[in-house]
Amino acid sequence: MSDCLKDKVGDVLLPGDIFSFEIKPEKVICGPGLRRNGDEILVCKSGILRHKQPNMYWIDSQQKRYVPAKGESVIGIVTAKSGDIFKVDVGGSELATLSYLAFEGATKRNRPNVKVGDLVYAQFIIANKDMEPELVCIDSCGRSNGMGVFGEGGLLFRVSLGLVRRLLAPQNAIVKELEKVFPFEMVVGMNGRVWVKAQTTQHMLVLANLLESCENMTAQQRQALFRRVADGAS
Repeated sequence: MSDCLKDKVGDVLLPGDIFSFEIKPEKVICGPGLRRNGDEILVCKSGILRHKQPNMYWIDSQQKRYVPAKGESVIGIVTAKSGDIFKVDVGGSELATLSYLAFEGATKRNRPNVKVGDLVYAQFIIANKDMEPELVCIDSCGRSNGMGVFGEGGLLFRVSLGLVRRLLAPQNAIVKELEKVFPFEMVVGMNGRVWVKAQTTQHMLVLANLLESCENMTAQQRQALFRRVADGAS
């Protein structure tokens, strides 16, 4: 099964394509766009099959609206508090829930300081069509691992989901080239939201415009644009 999937990595797949197990199946992790059904793996959306070592597969597709997927890290906006649960806007079709106990060190007496309007970097632990999506700000060991409330003094904006995947790729050239323009901090969510913080508001607006313009540029065009901006800032 794993070999069959590996042979298709980089190919365009369509909804309804099926991969069947001919021998005892290996453990395969299905990401967005793939769904396991018994001894088969079904393709749920059109796109390019991607692979991450050792055994994770997903469909890289273009879509405008974000669909929550288990394990993905996103930037959410706290919109309401209902009892012990926070309601979080993640840009999907419905709000996600976030328990006050889903923070590092949180207890019934030691509650996290979360207010309506705060930004949170969190991970989905439940995300399917039959249940309300649920977020946590801790990993499997109970550590925050970079998650939690953040965003004071920065700028939040949206980019395409395709650009987000490029920014989060291990060998990403865009961020490395952008660091040469001026120093900044950046948080990228799989839901298409990007948060940046630089020394001045002008720098943050320039960074947002540069990132948005990268969507339809070649590497040569992008590098030339970044050089012009860096020369103008110096």
